[in-house]
Amino acid sequence: CHGNVTLVTCDGGLYTEAEDGGDMSAKKKVLVVDDEGSIREMLRLALEISDFECLEAADIHEANRLIADESPDIMLLDWMLPGGSGIELLRRLKKEEAIQALPVIMLTAKTHEDNVVQSLEVGADDYVTKPFAPKELIARMKAILRRSSSEEGGNELRVGELVLEID
Repeated sequence: CHGNVTLVTCDGGLYTEAEDGGDMSAKKKVLVVDDEGSIREMLRLALEISDFECLEAADIHEANRLIADESPDIMLLDWMLPGGSGIELLRRLKKEEAIQALPVIMLTAKTHEDNVVQSLEVGADDYVTKPFAPKELIARMKAILRRSSSEEGGNELRVGELVLEID
């Protein structure tokens, strides 16, 4: 097979299988929680170029709303935020059964080893310090998403309500 295979679902959603044999799936939603607009904008551009859908929150309250309303696939979370700390948001998320599996990468200026250890112990999947390389961050996200989807999916390929069992 050469080229891309595109499936149009009954609800109008588009799913594409890449030439490299990638899975047919909707764009992954990335929630970027950072109070610095310039960082959110730079990440949005890098994520969109890499075929992710980017959701943005500048504070804890907006992050909570987007988690509930949009069900992101992964979250990039700053430590220091208006309305509370990112580490406290992470702690609350990991206690809620419905969303505790949401992968989280801490993206912060805090470079002390104790901060890294605390984040990982609370439940972060990775820890990246600012300044960061967007290409490396996206590679880390893709690795986490591959691991989390292989743990969840087993031998099924899901496209909307369509489920394909793979033998």
